[in-house]
Amino acid sequence: MGSVRSHRYSIVSSEEDGMKLASIAVPNGYGNGNMTKVHTERPQQSRFVSKDGHCNVQFINMREKGQRYLADIFTTCVDIRWRWMLLVFCLSFLLFTAAFLFSVETQTTIGYGYRYVTEECPIAVFMVVFQSIVGCIIDAFIIGAVMAKMAKPKKRNETLVFSHYATVAMRDAKLCLMWRVGNLRKSHLVEAHVRAQLLKSRTTAEGEFIPLDQVDIDVGFDSGIDRIFLVSPITIVHEIDEDSPFYEMNKQELETSDFEIVVILEGMVEATAMTTQCRSSYVASEILWGHRFEPVLFEEKNYYKVDYSRFDNTYEVPSTPQCSARELAERKSNCSSRNSFCYENEVALEKVEMEEEFEEEEEHKVLRVIEPLNDSNIDLVSECDPNIDSLTLEERPLTAESEI
Repeated sequence: MGSVRSHRYSIVSSEEDGMKLASIAVPNGYGNGNMTKVHTERPQQSRFVSKDGHCNVQFINMREKGQRYLADIFTTCVDIRWRWMLLVFCLSFLLFTAAFLFSVETQTTIGYGYRYVTEECPIAVFMVVFQSIVGCIIDAFIIGAVMAKMAKPKKRNETLVFSHYATVAMRDAKLCLMWRVGNLRKSHLVEAHVRAQLLKSRTTAEGEFIPLDQVDIDVGFDSGIDRIFLVSPITIVHEIDEDSPFYEMNKQELETSDFEIVVILEGMVEATAMTTQCRSSYVASEILWGHRFEPVLFEEKNYYKVDYSRFDNTYEVPSTPQCSARELAERKSNCSSRNSFCYENEVALEKVEMEEEFEEEEEHKVLRVIEPLNDSNIDLVSECDPNIDSLTLEERPLTAESEI
């Protein structure tokens, strides 16, 4: 259990490994979470989404805004601030003194004093009944709105945290963009899943300028890795491959680019079964190239311990390449092609050598078979005709030639 898991979202480490990482001393001071990243001076980029998840957007020139908001009055009351909601509740009573007291006596059914309704004024009787009914409706509406405001899952986001920095480093021989999420409560976030989008301005082929173009960042949607079990902090991983918007960015280009990465964590609150969404963002100056997060989950004797003091800490990885993922892939492909070429040459040479050896062996076998036959033929001729060489041409026997 003390060994590091091979899963891409591996979160368990040993106490000894954590102490080693915490004691690393590097020249730029990143070793123990003291992150002092140096960049060239450039204008501060305006955030679309702040670090606490609020969207920095203001709506202007909206047509019929009041009518649209009143059409959905319940949502309006749930969304407005408490001060305005209390004001609406108080306005259900009249403002001038005598009518206000009479209205309070009627609406709260506490009884009348000197002011009371008689049969001499039928309109007053009707208004008392009408106000009683309307008062019950207003009370029920206000109570429902108050309960809805108190049960909103928005406050649950206070205990869902994102790391202050994102990192770029190698993982499983691939260049990856990583950030960390955590849950400060012991109650679970049901069906938790993560998403990410890149916000960057661009100009189309037709010359149209898009100030905030939204591009999805893959965090494992197809494979299902985007769905997480958020019991302890987890590092979210985006592999920078051919489909990634960062595929052609090296370290220098990433640090000088103007973009924003919006990260989103969604899930259902276990207590209320209401869906909540927690957001944060990272700009280029908050992405650390060549760093990894320190482990925060350690295995004890009978339990696991999460140290949130290490949640934002990173340590430097000097072996991280400074080039883009595309250049890294090209280098690997060139190296593999050279290796395959050398291997093919070796195989061809070995094949030629084997063929030559085989031919030599065949020649030796033929020679071994022919030599005994030649020796036996010579001996046979010498035994049969011992004096044939001493005979004259006329005396030698004529041998018939074989017909072809």
